[in-house]
Amino acid sequence: MNTTKNRFLLPLILITSLFFLWGFAHNLNPILIPHLKKACQLNNLQSSLVDSAFFIGYFLMALPAGMVMKRYGYKSGILLGLLLFALGAFLFYPAAEARVFGLFLTALFIIASGLTFLETAANPYIMVLGDADGATQRLNFSQSFNGLAAFLAPIIGGRYILSGKTLTAQESAAMTPDALNAYLNKEAASVQLPYIIIGAVVLLVAVILWRTHLPEIKEEEVVADTTVKTRRSVFSYANLNWGLLAQFCYVGAQVCMVSFFIRFAETTAGMEEKSAAEYLGVAGGLFMAGRFIGTFLMKYVAPARLLLLYGIANIILLSLAIANGGMVAVYALIAVSFFMSIMFPTIFSLTLSGLDAETRKKGSSLLVMTIVGGAIFPVIMARIIDTQNIRIAYIVPAIGFLVVAWFAFRNVNNKSVVVSASH
Repeated sequence: MNTTKNRFLLPLILITSLFFLWGFAHNLNPILIPHLKKACQLNNLQSSLVDSAFFIGYFLMALPAGMVMKRYGYKSGILLGLLLFALGAFLFYPAAEARVFGLFLTALFIIASGLTFLETAANPYIMVLGDADGATQRLNFSQSFNGLAAFLAPIIGGRYILSGKTLTAQESAAMTPDALNAYLNKEAASVQLPYIIIGAVVLLVAVILWRTHLPEIKEEEVVADTTVKTRRSVFSYANLNWGLLAQFCYVGAQVCMVSFFIRFAETTAGMEEKSAAEYLGVAGGLFMAGRFIGTFLMKYVAPARLLLLYGIANIILLSLAIANGGMVAVYALIAVSFFMSIMFPTIFSLTLSGLDAETRKKGSSLLVMTIVGGAIFPVIMARIIDTQNIRIAYIVPAIGFLVVAWFAFRNVNNKSVVVSASH
């Protein structure tokens, strides 16, 4: 028994580190959005393309990642993902030197492409690294490091990337071209060292994984039922369609919440950007705590009912933020993170509940692709910010949570749900 545990200890540590690495990369985006807005002199709509480049990478690479791993194995897929991750991180250096926003977007797309491989492989690997009875416990343990990254990334990124100095339009106009250019170059350069360090760490993990034996994962074959005369389309299941929409809206709403938090705190509460980044880290901590508390509450409350309550809570909190502004609104947005915590895995499980094996497999792939909501919702929200104001723009995630609440309401009698998916 001890021999088995020791044999899987290093692989378990390395695969668990992937959860932290992709969580850290994800949660640096809310820091990059206000930072690149300054450094590259962007409007809100342009800066929202940070999320678009990132999540479109996930959307486009989801199927290729699966095909690569099916043909060459999960370990090869993980190594390719880490190499892409490192390459994208290293590309931040020339992007900052040139101060070209398109290069930053290219780097983010490459990072996201790499993370797609890592997320595709990590869950099944964790499941086989040890006794079958402990698979769920190992998965939950590894997922906690994703939450840890959500807590640490905004705090570390805010400290070492954000300068804390934002020029007003009047201050920019009063500066000489050389002085303004020097300021912008200094702002852009602050991302270089952090992303070089990230790239180096990712490469180190890749080398160690390359030298480490990992067990092979055999894909389960889905055997068709020959007694079935007609085969239903995956889109003929109403609840699955509503689940896909709910997941699309949830991911979009989640990304909106974190991406514009710093901008919101600066605009409505007069908060300095470094302080706002620390508050965003607190929100990440609440998100992590919410996962554990939500999982505990599901022992006593049906998952769909809890999801409905959490959806309603977020609509109320966002209404409060839109109506008030100031620190009350900031605290309301932080609280939203707690109630978002269970949404992705619960929607995932409710959507697939009661489906046959073949439909579940197809539905699962479609649910992963709904992450593209994170590329679309922020653009809509940014457009409203540029044409109206940032408080009104929070109606966009509120609508997303309204769809989630409706999906939960449709499933209040569905109790056959096991929450285990991660995001």
